[in-house]
Amino acid sequence: MPSLVASLKFRMPFPIPRPISGSRFAPKIMMMMIRMITSSGKPKLPIGGAPWKFRGERLDCITVIRRASYGAALLLVAAQGHVVGASPRQFTSGINLVEVYASVTDERGNPITGLSQGDFELHEDGVLQTVSNFAAGNVPLSAALAIDRSFSVAGTRLSLAKAAAQAFLGELRSSDEAMIIAVGSQVEVVAPLSTDRSVQRDAVNRLDAFGTTGLYDAIIDAIDDVQPAKGRRALIILSDGNDRYSEASADDALERARRSDVMVFPVSIGTARPALFAELATLTGGRSFHARDGSALAETLRGIARELRQQYLLGYTPLRPPLAGSNEWRSISVTLKRPGANVRARDGYLVK
Repeated sequence: MPSLVASLKFRMPFPIPRPISGSRFAPKIMMMMIRMITSSGKPKLPIGGAPWKFRGERLDCITVIRRASYGAALLLVAAQGHVVGASPRQFTSGINLVEVYASVTDERGNPITGLSQGDFELHEDGVLQTVSNFAAGNVPLSAALAIDRSFSVAGTRLSLAKAAAQAFLGELRSSDEAMIIAVGSQVEVVAPLSTDRSVQRDAVNRLDAFGTTGLYDAIIDAIDDVQPAKGRRALIILSDGNDRYSEASADDALERARRSDVMVFPVSIGTARPALFAELATLTGGRSFHARDGSALAETLRGIARELRQQYLLGYTPLRPPLAGSNEWRSISVTLKRPGANVRARDGYLVK
């Protein structure tokens, strides 16, 4: 016959979680959500709120239609055998014209304007080339702004990053296109490429802290997102630089940047500037920054926008014709014939 203690064991009430004051969630749901965002590993958004994604982009009905329309357009172009209105590539392979964007700044980092074609010299693999195409300033710009929203930047740093993003958008010309990318456990395009500043500003304002920083994955996805755009393509990254749980490696991110036509401007909002940031900038013709003083972050972003407005386009036909499909890397060196100026341009291109 069971003892009195044994018979009472199953009648004793188990402790239940107490509801949190002011919460509209049931206790069990609240505890589940807390475990989801505080457990070790890579946190995920609740399944009910997780959007479909296409290469890191939300797939709502508009995106699906846009993607489907884009695919249909490509099929139509292929059937016709030509491309109508395609924008030129910055660094070409398989065709003879190579286009390079160069930034020229003084010793204080301010853009130098008013230069002419004759002020530049361009070498490919050490051989002087003849610049046949030249333009200053008024070249279409498509910029992707990737903002770290992970828990590691929650609070003041995220607020400063959002304010700096707004400052960058305010410096763009009305014809410049921009897109906003949120970097957390997922890489999410929260404002697609357009000239609509109100949509972009609203997307920045809505960002809150969530997840970990899949930085290497974010760099690759962001490059892929802005690569198809027209004219100059730039990626501005605002992050503390601490990667967590990326599937890709730092070398993968560098290789993708090398194969792309996107200038990368990484801005560290952490305690140090990662070596990867300087490598990305050097490789692509961008510039890296370390915002030690958070109050100066907005001015840093304004400076990047001003620099992008004042770039020079140099086009040339290589003296040694490229062989399509050779997968050959060719180095590029751009110099200025006047002292006291710094020139930054992509360090080469891949013949695809």
